[in-house]
Amino acid sequence: MELSGKKINFLGDSITEGVGASAPDKVYHQVMLRKYGLAAVRNYGISGTRYARQINPTLNEPSFDLDFCQRYAGMDDDADIVVVFGGTNDFGHGDAPIGTPDDRTPDTFWGACHYLYSHLIEKYPAALIVVMTPLHRLNEHFTNGDGHQKKYNYGNLKSYVDIIRTAAEYYGIPVLDLFANACIQPQIQASRERYTVDGLHPNDTGYAYIADRLANFILNY
Repeated sequence: MELSGKKINFLGDSITEGVGASAPDKVYHQVMLRKYGLAAVRNYGISGTRYARQINPTLNEPSFDLDFCQRYAGMDDDADIVVVFGGTNDFGHGDAPIGTPDDRTPDTFWGACHYLYSHLIEKYPAALIVVMTPLHRLNEHFTNGDGHQKKYNYGNLKSYVDIIRTAAEYYGIPVLDLFANACIQPQIQASRERYTVDGLHPNDTGYAYIADRLANFILNY
């Protein structure tokens, strides 16, 4: 799919908002805007946010609870492409249960994926919708995420990634699987220092890499 002249909506968390970049124009969607001749990029990234609805409000950070399922409706309607990039905060500090594949409400992670993807198709029937999986992160093997707000063991990061993949496949939504094949693994010091600022958020090099990976994924669609 050609990128030149296209308008893209980006729904995401801190990585879409731009945490870790040295300047706003270094974030992946801004790199794409300049490098690939996009007509417009709309940044709907809010740091700390999740796919699923939080059960217990996040103390001192109410914006974290503005989940994707309630925010998608406020995005511009004229996008040619819609990109969803999230899930790492559901793993990190989301207290919604994992749920089951039959769930269809934002109250579980399974349900939130189904709810969001189906509603995006309804809102943007002519647009290309792309889902990106979370990147690897330092504590990805923990089953209680960041260790706060999650009273139970919900699953490691890969558990959430697998749900994103499977739910997107159900709707025929293409998935850019950064978890499986981005070659970014913060457990390895050289990779962490080259691509991230903290073992999770990309640095300028990481953002430029994500921009090219996403652009090439769309161009080859």
